[in-house]
Amino acid sequence: MSKTSRPSNATFDVDALWALDRIGAPSLSPDGAQAVAAVTRHSMETNKAQSSLWLFSTLGGEPRRLTAAGDKDGHPQWSPRGDLIAFTAKREQGGQKDDEPQLYVIAPDGGEARRVGQVPTGVEAFKWFPDGRRIAFVSWVWPDRKAAAQADALKDFKARKETAYVTDEALYRFWDHHIPMGRVPHLHVMDVDSGKARDLFEGSDLELSRAEPDADCFDVSPDGRRIAFVFDPEADKRLDNRYALAEIDVKTRHAQLLLRDADWHFGAPRYSHAGGHLAFLASHQALGHNRPDQLAVLDQHGRWAVFSDGWDHEVTAPLRWAEDDQAVLFAAEQRGRRHIWRFALGDSAAEVVFEGGHVAAFAQEAGFTVINHDSVQFPPRLSVLDEGAPRRIEALNDARLAAHTFGRHEEVTITGARGDDVQMWLIYPPGFDAKKKWPVMHVIHGGPHTAFGDSWHWRWNHQAFAAQGYVVACVNYHGSSSFGHEFLDSITGRWGEYELQDVEAGTEWLLKKPWVNKKRIVATGGSYGGYMVAWMNGHVKPGRYQAYVCHAGCYDWQAMYADDAYSWHRKELGAAYWDDPARIAAQSPHAFAANFATPTLVIHGAMDYRVPDAQGLAYYNTLKSLGVPARLVWFPDENHWVLKPRNSRLWYGEFFAWLKQHAA
Repeated sequence: MSKTSRPSNATFDVDALWALDRIGAPSLSPDGAQAVAAVTRHSMETNKAQSSLWLFSTLGGEPRRLTAAGDKDGHPQWSPRGDLIAFTAKREQGGQKDDEPQLYVIAPDGGEARRVGQVPTGVEAFKWFPDGRRIAFVSWVWPDRKAAAQADALKDFKARKETAYVTDEALYRFWDHHIPMGRVPHLHVMDVDSGKARDLFEGSDLELSRAEPDADCFDVSPDGRRIAFVFDPEADKRLDNRYALAEIDVKTRHAQLLLRDADWHFGAPRYSHAGGHLAFLASHQALGHNRPDQLAVLDQHGRWAVFSDGWDHEVTAPLRWAEDDQAVLFAAEQRGRRHIWRFALGDSAAEVVFEGGHVAAFAQEAGFTVINHDSVQFPPRLSVLDEGAPRRIEALNDARLAAHTFGRHEEVTITGARGDDVQMWLIYPPGFDAKKKWPVMHVIHGGPHTAFGDSWHWRWNHQAFAAQGYVVACVNYHGSSSFGHEFLDSITGRWGEYELQDVEAGTEWLLKKPWVNKKRIVATGGSYGGYMVAWMNGHVKPGRYQAYVCHAGCYDWQAMYADDAYSWHRKELGAAYWDDPARIAAQSPHAFAANFATPTLVIHGAMDYRVPDAQGLAYYNTLKSLGVPARLVWFPDENHWVLKPRNSRLWYGEFFAWLKQHAA
C-alpha cells in the first residue's frame, strides 16, 4: 500500500464528510463508451455547493471534467445521436443572466456550453426525443396565458408589492416550497437548433403532477410522434389522488386518455423499443393506501395487466425495457438493500442483475450498464457491470477516504413485535474491541415506510457516528419497506406500538452483549424517527436511555394537519382527529407528556413543510415546562434536512455535545 493510500487514524467527522465529492445519476453515450454525471462539491469556507459535469469512460481512462463555468450544472442527458449532452443550469451568457434554470447543451469533446432558447418560466425535468433534434421538458406556466405572454406574466408577478400567498387549492405547498401561485406544470417541446418551444398543454386543462414533476412522469415514443404521461384527472388536485395515464400527439397536440381506473394509481410510463407496449407503475389503492407500486404493461389495443402482483416487492422508477422488449429493468429493495432487477414478462420472474448495497441509479446503452451505487462502507461511486461484476470507472473520493479508517457493519436478526423476525444493522467503531465497553446509539429511521440499509447517508452518516466511539444500531421496525407489504402495513392505525417493541427488542439484544456499556445507551431519530424518540420519552421508563435527539420529529398529530401531506393522516392513523380524537391522541406523543423525563435535544428547520417546525417548538416548550433538560437547535433556512455545510457542522457539533453531556 502506497503512502498516499495508507489509512491514518484521522477521525471521519463532519468536515471529512463534506469534503467528499457527490456523484449524481449517470447517462450513457449511445455506444456505451462514456458516461456523464454531475459531480457536486461543497465548500465549508464559502458555505456553498458547486456542481459540474464529468465524463467517465467505461473502457478505461481517467475521468474528465466537462463543465466549469456554472455553479449548478445538473441532470445531464446524452443525446441519442451522441453529439451533444443536455443539462440544466443557471448561467450568464450573451449578456443575459438566467433568472430561472434553463436548458444548455455541450459537445462531449468540450468547448462552450450553449443555452437552448430562453424559457421565461424555466426548465425543470427533460428528455431527448429519439431523433436527437428535440427535447421535451417541464415548465410551470400560467395556464390562462399563451406562451408569448408568459414572460410578461412572470415580470408582473415579480413586480407586485403584495407578499401574501392566496389560494383555494388543497395542495399549495410541498416539502420546502409553495406551489408557484397561479401556475401549473406543462409539458413542452423545444427544437435544439432554433431554441423555439411549444407548450403541448396550452389551452387545455391538462397538467403534470404538482409535487415536483420529474422526467419519470412522461416518456417520448420511439418514433417521436407521441408522449405518454401521467396526470391527476380530478378537478381538486390533492397529493393522494389517483393518477391516470394519457398520451399526446406532438404535432397536433391532441391528447387521449389511455387508462383511468378509480381503484388504481398509475405512474412512470416507459415505451418499449418497438413502441407497441407501455410499461408503467400501478398501485391498487382501493386495497389500501400503502399498496406497493407494481410493474404493469399496456398494449396497443388498450389491454393492460399487472405482471409483478405475485412478487412481494415495491417496483421503483425509472423503468427500462431490455433490448429484446421481453423484460423490464428497475431498482427495488429487498431486506434493507436495493438491487437492480430484470423482470421477465413471459414467466413473471425477477432476477437480480446487480446486488447492493444500495443502487441509487443506473443507465444502459449498447450492452453497457453503469450504476451509481453506495454502501455503509463507501459513498456513491460509478461502476460498469463487467460479466455481472462491478468494475469501477472513477476514484474521485478514494484518496480522501484512504485518510480514515471505517468501522465494519453487519446485520443481525432479532425477535420483535408479534414474534416476527426483525432486521437490525450494527455499525461498529473503528478499532472495535469486544473486550472493552462501548456506548450504543440507536438511529431510528424516518418514513415510517422506508428502511435503513447497506447505504451511505449524507445527513445521518453512520460512519461519522461510529467514529465517535458509538456502536450504531439501526432497527428496521414493523412498518419498514423492503420486508413485504404485510410487514409494512402492519402498523397502520396503531403507530408507535410495534415500532417501540422492535426498538426495545434491539436494546434487549444489545444489553446481553458483554461489550455494551449499559449506562450509555441513547436513541436518536429524524422525522418519523423523531416521532419515535418523542414516543419513547412518554412510554419507556426513565433511565433506560440516557438521552434522546429528536430531529424534525412529529409530536402532535392534530397540529400536524399543518403539513403538506395532511391528506394521508386519517389513512395512516385510522381516523381523522375530529372523528375519533381519542384514537389520534393514543398515537400522539404529546398526549403522554406527563411521563417525559429523559434529556432531549430538539432540532428543527423553519422551512420544513413535511413536519412543520411548530412540532419541534411545541415539544421543546413542553420539555422546558416540565423541567426536563432540553436544548433547541432551530434553523431558519433549512427544510426537513440540513443541507448547508456550516449548518451541518453545527448540527453534528450540537448532536455529539448533547450526548457527551448526558451519556458520558
